[in-house]
Amino acid sequence: MANKKKVIVTGFEPFGEHTVNSSWVAVKELERLGLGEAVDLYVCEVPVEYQAVQSLLPSLWKQHQPQLVVHVGVSGLATTVTLEQCGHNKGYKRLDNCSFCPASQCCTENGPDCINSVLDMNTVCKKVNDSGLGVIVSVSKDAGRYLCDYTYYSSLYLGQGRSAFVHVPPLGKPYSSQDLGRALQAIVREMLKLLELDNNKEEHTHNEHCNQKHQQQHAHS
Repeated sequence: MANKKKVIVTGFEPFGEHTVNSSWVAVKELERLGLGEAVDLYVCEVPVEYQAVQSLLPSLWKQHQPQLVVHVGVSGLATTVTLEQCGHNKGYKRLDNCSFCPASQCCTENGPDCINSVLDMNTVCKKVNDSGLGVIVSVSKDAGRYLCDYTYYSSLYLGQGRSAFVHVPPLGKPYSSQDLGRALQAIVREMLKLLELDNNKEEHTHNEHCNQKHQQQHAHS
């Protein structure tokens, strides 16, 4: 299938009290389930290190040329699967797994303070919750100003907004790895449908513009 959609989904390595990081467990479960024949899924475990993220993300985007990159992280505060609408550039004061934090405390010098995903997370949330999956999904606008937020902002910046971030609770609080894998599968599928709709709208608008231009030229000739 030549026109397969390329999707990258990442999880994080263990850090702090999260000796097993449910985000990577959930992503491995998604890899087992797959996203269907039409999607080429690539998964990757991301270090909880600012500098590693700075070098890894540009190479992921460049090497794979994905339609969509979805990052998954764990939140000890979360009790639902949470879709993050935006990433933030400033406020990174917490030390990473290498006891490092950026001197500038920001992702990208002179970058905008906040970048929104091109995806409307409220629409994705509603679709998944209406599907009767048995996993509750919610939406947030604060990814936490740590490696999750840092990774998300960096990816939004690199991919012109074609990125998403999903926070999952720790395993068993309340969801199993299978629950989280199924939730990720449903979420990514809805995101791809939304991107497809947006592409079709853009194509339709472009074609209408071209047709109008052609008609005007024809009228003047």
